[in-house]
Amino acid sequence: MKYLYVIDHFVPFPQSEYGGVWNVIAESDQQCFDIVVSEDDELNIGCYTKLRENIGKSNKYALLDEEKSKVVTSFLT
Repeated sequence: MKYLYVIDHFVPFPQSEYGGVWNVIAESDQQCFDIVVSEDDELNIGCYTKLRENIGKSNKYALLDEEKSKVVTSFLT
């Protein structure tokens, strides 16, 4: 089963001053993390622990249809 993750995540300067929201389709927290990290080349490795925490406490919605795992949208300020 796949889930839609809605993840609030702080992204430090210079990429962002505040953070943003990632909407990701994934089968697990680990796959979600891997997708976000592979999608964003500028994500600071120092943010990985906080990203894992935010994925763990994010809202997750089960999907009825089988969707490809991917970033659906992201918004960074």
